[in-house]
Amino acid sequence: PRGNPVTRRELLLTALGIFVVALLTRAYFAAQIVFPKPEDTAYYVGVARNLLEGRGLVSDALWSYATPPLIFPRPAFEVWLPLPTFLIAIPMALFGTSFAAAQVASVVVGALVPVLAWRLALDVAEERALPLGRARTLAVGTGLTAAAYLPLLLHSALPDSTMPFAALALAACLLMARVARDPRGARLGDPRLLVLGVVLGLAALTRNEAAWLALTWVAIAWSAPRTDVAERVRMVVIAGSVALLVFAPWAYRDWLVFGSPLPGQAVTNAFSVTGFDIFAWNDPPTLARYLAVGPVRLLEMRVEGLSHNLFSVLLLIGIPMSVIGLLTAPWQARGRALRPVVMVSMITFLVTSLAFPVATTWGTFLHAAGVVHVLLVLCALLALDSGLVKLGARLGWTRPVAWLGALLGVFSSMLFSVALLPSFGGGSRGTAAMYEELGTRMAAIGRPLDATAGPVISNFPIWMAEVYRVPALALPDEPPADVLDLAAEFAGTRLLVLISPEGDHWPQDLEAGLPGSECFTPVDLGPFTGDGADPLADTTVYDIACPADAP
Repeated sequence: PRGNPVTRRELLLTALGIFVVALLTRAYFAAQIVFPKPEDTAYYVGVARNLLEGRGLVSDALWSYATPPLIFPRPAFEVWLPLPTFLIAIPMALFGTSFAAAQVASVVVGALVPVLAWRLALDVAEERALPLGRARTLAVGTGLTAAAYLPLLLHSALPDSTMPFAALALAACLLMARVARDPRGARLGDPRLLVLGVVLGLAALTRNEAAWLALTWVAIAWSAPRTDVAERVRMVVIAGSVALLVFAPWAYRDWLVFGSPLPGQAVTNAFSVTGFDIFAWNDPPTLARYLAVGPVRLLEMRVEGLSHNLFSVLLLIGIPMSVIGLLTAPWQARGRALRPVVMVSMITFLVTSLAFPVATTWGTFLHAAGVVHVLLVLCALLALDSGLVKLGARLGWTRPVAWLGALLGVFSSMLFSVALLPSFGGGSRGTAAMYEELGTRMAAIGRPLDATAGPVISNFPIWMAEVYRVPALALPDEPPADVLDLAAEFAGTRLLVLISPEGDHWPQDLEAGLPGSECFTPVDLGPFTGDGADPLADTTVYDIACPADAP
């Protein structure tokens, strides 16, 4: 930035200050969330607990049947990746295996994201040669706004892949821009390339979208100024080789356990025609089935995927900063400092929307969107900074006014977070109460949900497995005869727990009397004796036993 140079001490103190603010804010809101929602959060936490208990990287939930072996306990991470669980296991080893202990990792990693956003904003300010005062305001405002920004704040309270991937993606983008700005001949021992390779490898252990980070690096390296072909190749090969070395042990493990070093099920998910296809048993996604829906429906899927990712993921819960950032991005998201962030944001958004249009409505883009949220925040603050400077010049203001944009960003983000996060916390308490009540009433009627219950089928199998420590099978959105086939495959399966059903078959097929319906008998859970509404009002438990099986 133009003006007196920023000292290393100032940089360290500013980074520390933003980290502390982000940490305290996240810790406060994390304390309000007492249950691992959504289910993938429970999966990462449950595998970490199993690891610390000496059972290894396994889960008691079979939530997908696309990748063998279909056994209990199930080897973990046939689709998802292990780094979030390894991070979660650290505080759980120190403070116990509770959900609150698991949240410590997410809170700490989530607090790093605003610091990285601050550093990114400072790089942009330096590239644009902003005056020192405006540069400080822009950078600190970006960091503090990111600390209070609802999408980043919410996922920092949930120990899953969202915040680790956001932090690694931002770190990778910062490194890419620095290397491309000053290639230095791309020496074999260039520490920046080695660190970039490690970051890319760790990102690949966090989410499959790390592939788009790698693609971004290839494009950035190949367009680096003042480099020849040999230097560009070295930049790509050195960072790529280190990343492969970091990822190789996990790929080898997957090869031994699942028969492939790559998550092949991710490709299958691209052929989903409904979100419930992820639970398919006898009717799995196939290319022929996918194409059979016809071109009109295929186009509708992509419109739905694009609109979901744009409005539900990016805009609605980030208002007003998200809207300002998106509208001004064509003018503000320019320059070499932002190029890696823009590229990985665009690739991730388009691939998840167009190649995985159904799966993305169930969270594919949501959990990879952290870097996009930071980009929107920074674009919004750049636009406010520029607009206020122009307004001040037009009106003849004699004092700096850039701080007004930063204040608006922090205040509006905190306002929405304070207003909306308590409702999410209330939802987590409601879900916890429902599972507690279900366990109490099942025990009261002599049908405890424990090891004696055998495998349990449920439309929320991960929660079932992690709350009651029982083997749990995902309920496929298929007719009763198919579910009976699933139960027969796993000996001892005698219960189906249906919670707030949303699919096309359950309980509609039972009410219509489709073949196999006679084998599902509702269990009388007894009366609710507490205060208020019955937590089990939308829950039905079925015995699975066909009349021909009776003695």
